[in-house]
Amino acid sequence: MRIRRIIAAVIATVALAGLGLTGAATATAAAQSAPSVVTPSECKQGGGTAAVNDAGNYCKGGMYDGEQVD
Repeated sequence: MRIRRIIAAVIATVALAGLGLTGAATATAAAQSAPSVVTPSECKQGGGTAAVNDAGNYCKGGMYDGEQVD
């Protein structure tokens, strides 16, 4: 009887830990999904430099590094 309680407690703990990890992964994915196209001012506000003369017009450095500048 005592072993069943321990096993139930362990299973509940693992289940709750799994839910916590799932929520953290979702939050991380949402935080990383930056816009695919930013304005030059957004690039600058994010700490980067809009390289509109380079091929592809990308933001260099900062929060939007590598994102296309429109």
